[in-house]
Amino acid sequence: MGMTGENVWVTVPEGLVTLSDRRTGRSWPVEVGSCLLAAHPVTQAWYAHVTGDRPSSAHGDRLPVESVSWWDAVRFCNSLSLREGLTPAYRLPCGDGGGGDGVGAGWDASANGYRLPTEAEWEHACRAGTTGARYGELDEIAWHRGNSGERLREVGGRRPNSWGLYDMLGGVWEWCWDLYDSEVYGTYRVLRGGGWFDERWSCRASVRRRSHPTLRIDDVGFRVARSL
Repeated sequence: MGMTGENVWVTVPEGLVTLSDRRTGRSWPVEVGSCLLAAHPVTQAWYAHVTGDRPSSAHGDRLPVESVSWWDAVRFCNSLSLREGLTPAYRLPCGDGGGGDGVGAGWDASANGYRLPTEAEWEHACRAGTTGARYGELDEIAWHRGNSGERLREVGGRRPNSWGLYDMLGGVWEWCWDLYDSEVYGTYRVLRGGGWFDERWSCRASVRRRSHPTLRIDDVGFRVARSL
């Protein structure tokens, strides 16, 4: 585990994860390489430090940033990379103001900059070697509707998984890089993890959600990864 700038980083080991989709009943294995993953979602203080913006509807430096679109998340990654002298991971359409549908955004896998985790990386990191629905007792590891008081809570307040990652379940849903199902849902991107207003069922390692990359809502944020 290491520290850079505003965050703590966890080295996620390589491994094999099996993704599944409840809607289609399909499951598929994915091999993932080792990566760095932020120990908790991007906070409002960190987002403001990098971008100068405070878009969230709730306010607090240690609260996860929310009301951020997928576009906002990938632009944050590029901005953070440039601040630290790294090569941005994403090629974004010229003049894109975040109103696009995600077409034209490309990922340079050879770049050393910051990025969103892939869906497979996210689930592999969330599980941390476990095979059940969750990596611990839900009330101990996550803020959800049953214990959040129906409001956003600060990052790091629940027990982490065995790899040192906090709030992988509950808190805010997290944007991933991947398209959900381009044939059925077009440019919709994957969301993972469940949020502070979700019932227990939604806060599981395998649950997949999707939304348009322009969505901004008060229970969606993101965390940052970096390839090794």
